[in-house]
Amino acid sequence: MYNNKKVVVVLPAYNAELTLEKTYREIPMDVVDEVILVDDASKDNTVALGKSLGINHVIKHERNKGYGGNQKTCYNKALEIGADIVIMLHPDYQYTPKLLMAMISIIGNEVYPVVLGSRILGGGALKGGMPMYKYIFNRMLTLSQNILLGEKLSEYHTGYRAFNREVLTAIKFQNNSDDFVFDNQMLSQIFYAGFQIAEVTCPTKYFDEASSINFSRSVTYGLGCLKVSLIHRLSKWGMLKSDLY
Repeated sequence: MYNNKKVVVVLPAYNAELTLEKTYREIPMDVVDEVILVDDASKDNTVALGKSLGINHVIKHERNKGYGGNQKTCYNKALEIGADIVIMLHPDYQYTPKLLMAMISIIGNEVYPVVLGSRILGGGALKGGMPMYKYIFNRMLTLSQNILLGEKLSEYHTGYRAFNREVLTAIKFQNNSDDFVFDNQMLSQIFYAGFQIAEVTCPTKYFDEASSINFSRSVTYGLGCLKVSLIHRLSKWGMLKSDLY
C-alpha cells in the first residue's frame, strides 16, 4: 500500500524467461501489494518461472493476442482485484524497476494521475544503446504527435507507464488495437479525457534479450501513431466520431 492505495504491478510477457526473475527481484514489494504476470502464449518457460517465483497472479493466453491484447488482460485483472495504482513494467528488463517508487509516489500523492518513464529526458537514449534510426524515428514521431495533440511530451513511445484507477476506468482501452499502437491510442484517450501526464527520466537498456520490433514493423507502428493523432485532432474539432473516445 502507498497512502492507503493498493499498488499493483502488471508484467505483459512474451518469451521473458531470461529476464523475468531479474526484473521481479527488483520490484519494491514493501509498497507493491500484488504482481500480475500475463504471458502471451510464449514458447519458453515464462509461465513456469513466474509461478516458481511466487508471482501473485500468473495468466497464460492460449493463443497470442498481441502486445495490446496482453495489456487489456493486465489492466482488466488489476481493476478486478481492486488496484488504485497500476504500473506496467516490461519483464524484459529494458526499464529499471528501481523507478517504481518514484512513479508510485507521484500518483499516490495525487500530483499527477499518469506517469511515463521517458527514455528521451536526460539524453540517455543513445548512450543506453537505442539504435540511431529508432532515436530519429522517435523524435520525429513525437514532434508530429505533440503538434497534432497540442501537448508537450518528450516521447509517446515508452512502455513504462503508471496510472491511477480513475484513468483506467474513464478511458475506453478495450476498444484499442491488440497491436503495438495500443500504447499511443491509450495516451490519446488520456489526453482526450482531460487527464495530465507526468514524465520521469528513465535509463535506456538495449541488449539481446530485450524485446524490440524490426524496421518494417516500426514503420507500420509509426504510421499507426500518426493516424491515431490525426483522429484525435479531427475528433476534437468535431469533424470525426471515433469509438476510441
